[in-house]
Amino acid sequence: MKWMTVQTQDGLRVGYAKGEMLQLVDAATLQRIVEGDEWHDAGEPVPLAGVRPEIPLVPRNIICVGANYRDHCIETGLAIPDKPVIFAKFTNTLAADGDALSWPEGFTDKVDWEAELGVVIGRRARGVSEADALSHVFGYVAANDVSARDVQLGEAQWVRGKSLDGFCPLASTLVTRDEIADVQALDIRCLVDGEAVQSSNTREMIFPVAFLVAYLSRAITLEPGDLILTGTPAGVGLGLKPPRFLKRGEVVTVEIQGVGSVTNPVAGPVARG
Repeated sequence: MKWMTVQTQDGLRVGYAKGEMLQLVDAATLQRIVEGDEWHDAGEPVPLAGVRPEIPLVPRNIICVGANYRDHCIETGLAIPDKPVIFAKFTNTLAADGDALSWPEGFTDKVDWEAELGVVIGRRARGVSEADALSHVFGYVAANDVSARDVQLGEAQWVRGKSLDGFCPLASTLVTRDEIADVQALDIRCLVDGEAVQSSNTREMIFPVAFLVAYLSRAITLEPGDLILTGTPAGVGLGLKPPRFLKRGEVVTVEIQGVGSVTNPVAGPVARG
């Protein structure tokens, strides 16, 4: 199923896509469904064109994996890790499909894109095995781990350069695990003004999804609704020669096969205060 949270005349509603239609359900939030609450269809399907998609849900945590594609490590000069590189983003970074990307004027001039597969936990995971890990996953979402490279790489921790307001756009669809036959066989792309700057496949991950869920669960109890961003492949602006960063007026899109896409116009630097 492809779950969505949308803005209607009656406020925020939850539903699942059926072609060009959306079947609304009686759940208050998608988080409640992720947690296992019972739900039922509510009325007749409505046209998707008549509603405004929002982010599917607000995660409790956003856990990120860095340097998880070998070619990305090589292009950016990072050492190939022998264990996952873990950091975090905060929920202020969340943005919906169509929201404009902006950042404080004078703070950074090196804003970069990162196409990433997002994994949403559906069942508590604590000390789970790799073999059992995917059974704890509710579904998948396309994400853009937008990054201020000069800030990220100029500090000991990556969090501030990764956690500017709106720096985690999510696709409007959260696709359930059963829809994806092999999560390690999905094409993943990023386009800037229609040009494919990243084009890879999730099979190129150094640490696959099941390993990451198991690895994280050894130290962190993963709860329903937690979001794991699983890293980005080669083709980020920092790795291009010469480097290229997002500019006002551009449009950036992340696409993941079978999962969805998220597109955001770039508003660029804005006065803050």
